[in-house]
Amino acid sequence: MQVTNTGWPIRWELLIRYRLIEIVALWEGRLTTNHLCNSFGIARQQASKDINAYLRDVAPGNLVYDSTLKGYKPSDTFSPKVTSGLADEYLHALASTKDFAHTFNQLDLGFAHTEMLSPPIRQVNPDILRALVQAAREGKKLDMGYVSLSSPDEESRIIAPHTLVCTPLRWHVRAYCEKNRDFRDFVLSRFRGINDIEGDADRRRENDDRWNTMVNIILVPDSRLTDYQKAIIAEDYNMVDDKRVIPVRSALVPYAVRALNLDLAKIEARPDAQQIMVANLDEVRAHAF
Repeated sequence: MQVTNTGWPIRWELLIRYRLIEIVALWEGRLTTNHLCNSFGIARQQASKDINAYLRDVAPGNLVYDSTLKGYKPSDTFSPKVTSGLADEYLHALASTKDFAHTFNQLDLGFAHTEMLSPPIRQVNPDILRALVQAAREGKKLDMGYVSLSSPDEESRIIAPHTLVCTPLRWHVRAYCEKNRDFRDFVLSRFRGINDIEGDADRRRENDDRWNTMVNIILVPDSRLTDYQKAIIAEDYNMVDDKRVIPVRSALVPYAVRALNLDLAKIEARPDAQQIMVANLDEVRAHAF
């Protein structure tokens, strides 16, 4: 990232606006003041001022005004200054827009040609979430009511939470469990109540070996594919020398494998359906429990 003429850091609210300016201009090819007005609830005059400040202080010459488009477009010498210029940034902006629109149905950020399929929302009690966040921040233990598929009744669990984790399908909290005498993952929607605060945690994040151990999942194209098909898959996954290395915490390996739609116990019969394989299968299996 670049700094302004007055030095780093750029004010946070300005940085967010500058990032949207770059993302929209680069990936949609047309930026108007409406993008900023609708995104941040600012007046057109302020939006115009932000675009001019971006061009003056951050990226002179990055945008040019096109009267036909009635907006700004990237110049031939466009170079990202407050973004990395990756498509993921635009796609995340689209996803965030759709997420906000679930609550604010009148919100119009300009991304009209997009649809997002979201998993069903799992119910999480706000009081429980606040307690878990506070306990993780302050290093405390909690006595919580919890239900699981393996037990017919609600149980009292004394846990020391350290990190909230978002997977593609759910949120859970990583915590030390006194019943199991180990660190476990607890699904947020399965907590039923807060029984008590039990004092300071004896075991914290720095004691969680699986959390602090990194594992490389090495993806390669399915070996049964043709060379032409392998080249397509390698491009899909941004592989280098037909490999994509994904560093993951040991505790999160099972979720990463599931997100990649892989089954470590068997091979899909159709190579065009499986598409990718794990090159270091034995190593990954050792952490996928």
